[in-house]
Amino acid sequence: MKNLFLFLTLLVLSVSAKAQEKSQDTTKIEILDEVLVKSVRVNATSPITHSNVSQEELEKRNLGQDIPVLLNYLPSVVTTSDAGAGVGYTGIRIRGINAQSTNITINGIPYNDAESLGTFWVNLGDFASSVESLQLQRGVGTSTNGSGAFGASINILTDVISETANGELSNSFGSYNTRKHTLKFSTGKLNNHFEIAGRLSQIKSDGYIDRATSDLKSFFLQGAYVDEHRLIKAITFSGHEVTYQSWNGLEDLDLLEDDRTFNTAGMYTDEDGTVRFHENEEDNYKQDHYQLHWNERINNNWSTNLGLNYTHGQGYFEQYKEDEDFADYDLEEVVIGGETINTTDLIRRRWLDSDFYVVNANVNFKKNMLNMDFGGSYSVHDGDHFGEIIWARNASNSEINDRYYDGNGNKKDFNVFTKATIKLNEKISLFGDLQWRLVDYKTTGLTSDRYELKVDENYSFFNPKAGITFKLNDLNHFYFSYARANREPNRDDFENNENVKPEQLNDFELGFRHQSDRFIINTNLYYMHYNEQLVLTGNIDNVGNPIRTNNGESYRLGLEVEAVINPLKWLTIQPAITLSSNKNKKTVVFQDGSLTDLGETNISFSPELIASNALVFEPLDHLQVSLLSKYVGEQFMGNTDSDASKLDSYFINDFNMSYKIETNAFVKSITISALVNNIFNEEYISNGYYYTYDDTWTVPGTTTTIEGAGFYPQATRNFLVGATLKF
Repeated sequence: MKNLFLFLTLLVLSVSAKAQEKSQDTTKIEILDEVLVKSVRVNATSPITHSNVSQEELEKRNLGQDIPVLLNYLPSVVTTSDAGAGVGYTGIRIRGINAQSTNITINGIPYNDAESLGTFWVNLGDFASSVESLQLQRGVGTSTNGSGAFGASINILTDVISETANGELSNSFGSYNTRKHTLKFSTGKLNNHFEIAGRLSQIKSDGYIDRATSDLKSFFLQGAYVDEHRLIKAITFSGHEVTYQSWNGLEDLDLLEDDRTFNTAGMYTDEDGTVRFHENEEDNYKQDHYQLHWNERINNNWSTNLGLNYTHGQGYFEQYKEDEDFADYDLEEVVIGGETINTTDLIRRRWLDSDFYVVNANVNFKKNMLNMDFGGSYSVHDGDHFGEIIWARNASNSEINDRYYDGNGNKKDFNVFTKATIKLNEKISLFGDLQWRLVDYKTTGLTSDRYELKVDENYSFFNPKAGITFKLNDLNHFYFSYARANREPNRDDFENNENVKPEQLNDFELGFRHQSDRFIINTNLYYMHYNEQLVLTGNIDNVGNPIRTNNGESYRLGLEVEAVINPLKWLTIQPAITLSSNKNKKTVVFQDGSLTDLGETNISFSPELIASNALVFEPLDHLQVSLLSKYVGEQFMGNTDSDASKLDSYFINDFNMSYKIETNAFVKSITISALVNNIFNEEYISNGYYYTYDDTWTVPGTTTTIEGAGFYPQATRNFLVGATLKF
């Protein structure tokens, strides 16, 4: 309650750095670059709940932290960081919906991992520096490519073509030895048609959590041809991340209180009984992307887009393991001096080597009161999963580069959709969207726990959507929409559940938007009804992946309000608040040896209150000073409402400053930026895990359910400062 009172007190003094849309001239010729994302985006008057973020808004806080952290102040968003400071492995939940249920596309190309359905932003180091704009759609949203949006989607448009040659050099430094170095360039239009542009980046950080280091190297390169009716873009980008693992969290409450940065990853005891840490307990992964886009405006009514993609990912994570059983690695017992040895200390690497192919095709027709999109996407994912022992104290019968498990996952995903917006008159427009999606998923071989995973599933999903927008006048309009989404389980779901089922969502959204010169407000009421929702149990597997399970019927009911208020020319206030109720309609658990019906319970990781606010001062030209505040209410990490699974509410504040100096010299401008995160030094936790196990040995004949939890502490006060030179 203390944090809630503080937030409400400062609600008019803090901020959601979210983008707001401006009225658009519908007669303006569409920028060809935007065709790349036209099929998966919606416009300002669409009956879809959404927020837009521009490159300019990202730049003010882009000092090295990952994209989820830069989106932290959007409505209904909760973010977290394994390393605690927003660099390395970061996550985002929207309306309580986990990353596996959020669809991500880059230039219309699916980015979610095809098997895990998750998004690993760590593989996109400094990608925010190559983003022209992004759109966050809350709820099911419009039909998209790849794994279906099951409560949220984020689509990203990368850098558009520059008219003139330019260069950019950006450097930032801050707490935990964090530093970012970025070099960008563009040739501008050569011969009025061609452009080559690129970026080279490195981000390094020691992390807030002990040894949670990050070394992220990346590049972005595009070549483009453009004329009045055509845009052809060849794009390649790559990220190579090496991060010391910090996914264990802290289960020891004394450590959480006295040494909250302690990291158990890599910890072992040597032959002399000394506690040590394996220096290479790291995640090492490289991902290369190649995209080709051909946009064609045939005439004033017709335009087309063809997109091709190939992604190759390869890497491993390394672990030191003590007293491992030979049998778990298919090794034979060893007899030395009459003593039988069947365990060993060892170092293992678990590998993923995958290829991902995509083809997208879209056609747009626009005439008078009708705007239609026809599109489709087909993708193939082929992923090899295998493990190697690279060192063992007792090697048994192992050979160099022996694989102790080997498996493969193959997934084909096909979808077609058609969308239409029809203006019946100046007041009313109708929106319709029909999507058919086919998924074929097969696995062979062994899992990392060395049991056979044999999946051979085919899914056929029909996802209809419809909406209406009523324009009351030039300043106000209302909308209502309905959307259905179906979604397949991921690889981990099949590993952890024998009879896992696909999930279904029916999403209803009722909204109101007002836009005037000094006041913008967007409000919407949503009801999301789920069948067999795959909710987070709170537990994680042995590599930190969240475990999910079907939960029958459940729902999310919420109200979202966001606004932009300009009481003075030099002052902007941007509050946002989400009030929600998120419930499993019936929860039955095995507790203390018997089945217990808990009735209606809260859905895990779904706070009832999320609020943010921004107070933005612009006292001088090119100077912006902001106070950013965020409140997240208490939430449960499991679905049983157990106090042991509770995460306390938290209230944090960040300070952001940006000052631009324009010159007439070779250096056209210098922008100095500063970011102080968590200025009041709050010790808070934004993520964790919860588990139970049955104790049948302490009291023979009696089963007692034991609860446990782990937590991911987030950084206390920390800062980043940087300078960007544009040429």
